[in-house]
Amino acid sequence: MSNPILQLQNIHRHFFQGGEDLHILKGVNLEIQAGETVSLVGASGAGKSTLLHITGLLEKANEGDVMIDGVSCNGLSDIKRTRIRRNEIGFVYQFHHLLPEFTALENVVMPQMIAGVGGNKARKRAEELLEKMGLAERLTHRPAQLSGGEQQRVAIARALANRPKLLLADEPTGNLDETTGGEVLNILLDLAREEGTAALLATHNTSFAKRTASCVILKDGKLHKGVKMGA
Repeated sequence: MSNPILQLQNIHRHFFQGGEDLHILKGVNLEIQAGETVSLVGASGAGKSTLLHITGLLEKANEGDVMIDGVSCNGLSDIKRTRIRRNEIGFVYQFHHLLPEFTALENVVMPQMIAGVGGNKARKRAEELLEKMGLAERLTHRPAQLSGGEQQRVAIARALANRPKLLLADEPTGNLDETTGGEVLNILLDLAREEGTAALLATHNTSFAKRTASCVILKDGKLHKGVKMGA
């Protein structure tokens, strides 16, 4: 087996609040291979978002290391962390955060051009992704002209536009109804597997968690193996 795309090694995170030291993460370890989908389940306030922020290099752990495709990120400069975040990691959030003044196509083209991809190549990639999302007829629509499910599909396409090695999703269906959320989740998981992208999905929906290849539970600051799910 090849080296994991993601390795979390002994991650600790604590905050001082009201004179109290709150130890949120207590030695978290996790590995995810290319194309593997893993759900992260835990009660509200368990630290799921904190763990995703550390994994995505948006904040630093007090102890431990995050390795992306074999590269240790612990001691990297902010510039190098930003480069890895831009080129190697895709993010999907509960709210789509699309740019309202741009079309669906332009929202997916833009991160590619920021990364240095040429206009024609970026447009072709965006069209391919949006077509896979079932949005071939909605390319020129702005976010306000799209349904919530359609907006989230655009957000997923945007997250995958630069072919990241790691996809992080924080309650990506939390703002959608059960049926629409299930459809969006299936598309996300299918595309991650097709693209060979390692995916870590934080969710409170246990039925959605069953659709990933495996599940981990964050409780009392540590990860516990969940029941093995279907591939």
